[in-house]
Amino acid sequence: MPSIAPRRRRDDFEASRVYEYPQHLREAIEDAPTGAGVYTFHGEEGDLPLYIGKSVNIRARLLSHLRTADEARMLRQTRRISHIRTAGEIGALLLEAQMIKAQHPLFNQKLRRNKQLCSLQMRGDVPEVVYSKDIDFATAPDLYGLFASRHAALDALRGVADEHKLCYGPLGLEKLPPGKGCFRAAIRQCAGVCRGDESPDAHRERLFTSLLGLRVACWPYAGAIGLVERDEALTQIHVIHHWCYLGSASTADEARQLSTVAAGFDADGYKILCRPVLTQSVEIMVL
Repeated sequence: MPSIAPRRRRDDFEASRVYEYPQHLREAIEDAPTGAGVYTFHGEEGDLPLYIGKSVNIRARLLSHLRTADEARMLRQTRRISHIRTAGEIGALLLEAQMIKAQHPLFNQKLRRNKQLCSLQMRGDVPEVVYSKDIDFATAPDLYGLFASRHAALDALRGVADEHKLCYGPLGLEKLPPGKGCFRAAIRQCAGVCRGDESPDAHRERLFTSLLGLRVACWPYAGAIGLVERDEALTQIHVIHHWCYLGSASTADEARQLSTVAAGFDADGYKILCRPVLTQSVEIMVL
């Protein structure tokens, strides 16, 4: 009876057979620039976008894709690679997020839609879940956290309560019997505002302090601004309003034309832009 090859050797053989270095993409890699930008792997059917990525060095990032056996399925389906240069990392991040939302590439994680976005807003002393479809998150005060669902927002609030020994009752997370403390106070997971161990004022102050790390910054300008990025070959003005990326221009006049486009709050734009805008770590042009 012929011997049977060990399972491990067979698995190794299958893995080596599945992944082959994609020689048909080598020319596209060699032609790619070494500067910042966004790149797209295109499939055969209708030039379908399979994956959209960004890098401060497009060629180096593409080479890393080609060396990754875990991406063999995507590479086998890829027929060509295109790229768009940007003047810096911020432009690449903004353009990548915009393109993924517009084109829905097969191998990218979906980015969240504004209509599903929610946050916690203080109504008096109680945090309530609010939605971006109902209020403008760019200008609304006292917002804490950006969440994809009501469930995620309430989970985050429970996490804050657990970390800082806040009571679920005053936070609206649990209904308490009149005059009785909560179960968490009995096991010392709540500091006991529900049974008089601490004052409501002390509980309120601790709540506001604990939420500071989640605070959503209001848009700090009256209108649109341009974030200016430059490299040796390219200058771009990224037009932003209400934390929403409206496009990039090469001149101030072109940027002002883009600034008239309607803008709504964008969570992914906020994450990319909050630090550079608030710290003014990049050149800012008021449009």
